[in-house]
Amino acid sequence: MRVLGIETSCDETGVAVYDTAPGAGLLAHAVYSQIALHAEYGGVVPELASRDHVRKLLPLVRQTLAEAGLAPGDLDGVAYTAGPGLVGALLVGAGTARALAWSLDVPAVAVHHMEGHLLAPLMEDNPPDPPFVALLVSGGHTQLVAVEAIGQYRLLGETLDDAAGEAFDKTAKLMGLPYPGGPQLAALAERGTPGAFRFARPMTDRPGLDFSFSGLKTQVLLAWQQSDQGEQTRADIARGFEDAVVDTLAIKCERALDAAGSDTLVIAGGVGANKRLRAKLQEMCARRGGRACFPRPSLCTDNGAMIAFAGALRLEAGQHEDTSVRVTPRWDMATLPPLAAASP
Repeated sequence: MRVLGIETSCDETGVAVYDTAPGAGLLAHAVYSQIALHAEYGGVVPELASRDHVRKLLPLVRQTLAEAGLAPGDLDGVAYTAGPGLVGALLVGAGTARALAWSLDVPAVAVHHMEGHLLAPLMEDNPPDPPFVALLVSGGHTQLVAVEAIGQYRLLGETLDDAAGEAFDKTAKLMGLPYPGGPQLAALAERGTPGAFRFARPMTDRPGLDFSFSGLKTQVLLAWQQSDQGEQTRADIARGFEDAVVDTLAIKCERALDAAGSDTLVIAGGVGANKRLRAKLQEMCARRGGRACFPRPSLCTDNGAMIAFAGALRLEAGQHEDTSVRVTPRWDMATLPPLAAASP
């Protein structure tokens, strides 16, 4: 089954084609980022994001099909992100996907954005089999999820305020780094001196699997305001902040593995591309005799490949939508049907 995937939940327009035939896999994918558009505002402007998706989506579909060597009529299904996300941006992708599916007389399926992220590592070589624990860590989400099977998810813990990626972006902004701040801060931390600044590992001194990063952000603000604000100091604070986030995530992940009785950890989402986090979690899992599974860095951030893959699994299980165009800006992943329960 050849499935076109469309991702428009926020400020990236992602399109991909995934083929479920043995040995085929991801045929082509492309992502257009709106970073330059939103940079002058210091964050994503929803109306501008929606309009830019309208401008870029169809050309990107044509480009991706051409790179895959396919015509529209070669597709067997269309998958699109239906939530969570910005309602206007979601509607652009959903409306386009439904129109394409109707014109081609193929089924279309709505995909949960975070399920797409969660399943992205399964596109890599030697994919893990459920059950496993997943850390979903991005600008909008920080969650620990017990995955019993594809479509069977149990929330173990989540952030009570800022997500880890959001904390990276806000911390970078308060130190004067340009938008988007998270990658800028991580690059700056490479030049920082380990241990020059040490910040708390929030909520690790108590039981539980929830996260909170807002207090850490405040600690960094105070340290920055009271420092000489020189370039090396900025790098040292960035390193201290990154180490605090990475250590906190690792501590909570190890607790989650113990709670779920698992030795396999899947990490997905934009922050999953962070080099220090990848190294820390790989070391932790190896020490336990388990494994940490990541998608390639290009599939950590929002992309159409994860939507095409997740959609293909659900389409093959018989799940599809009617002709209505519906999106769900707030969507609990625990409400998703397991594949075995999908409608024929």
